[in-house]
Amino acid sequence: MGDIILFAGVSLDGFIEGPDRDISWHVVDEELHLHFNEQLAAMGAFISGRVTHELMAGYWPTADSDPAVTGAMREFAGIWRDKPKYVFSSTLQEAAWNTTVLRDVDPGDVAALKERYPGGLSLSGADLAAAFRRHDLIDEYRVYVHPVLIGRGKPLFQDTDARASLRLTETRAFGNGVVLLRYGRVR
Repeated sequence: MGDIILFAGVSLDGFIEGPDRDISWHVVDEELHLHFNEQLAAMGAFISGRVTHELMAGYWPTADSDPAVTGAMREFAGIWRDKPKYVFSSTLQEAAWNTTVLRDVDPGDVAALKERYPGGLSLSGADLAAAFRRHDLIDEYRVYVHPVLIGRGKPLFQDTDARASLRLTETRAFGNGVVLLRYGRVR
């Protein structure tokens, strides 16, 4: 059975995006992108909310045709296109690029996905992560802290009564100043 793994980039002050959904402050260089590729290529499928999915679908399907993209970005375009994707949305009617639209976070449906993808499932999006947290469905947290303070924006972790005990399983500092904090659930 695969794990649900939250992948998130945050500013040092805990935001995943700035005002107006600004993510230009993310510090992703070739080293970090190659790391992402390695981690995400090992996943069985991607899970996201509508906003994250539309952001990804607006760029990655054809990114590798742009001669200006780096080798790591070109590689990721193929990873993203080829992986099965599940997008949770109450408004999206259909989605392309090997994507299935799901309406509600149902623990039984998520358990079936975990059985289907023993390599794990990459979860992204703060709103969707909050819904998964309410149902205690996140097995691991991989938080990439970027060396920037943005002051305000959308926090990664929303207010909730769901408590999760965690254990640190890995830290890694990248050359660009980003630090990976990896935590597993204590069950």
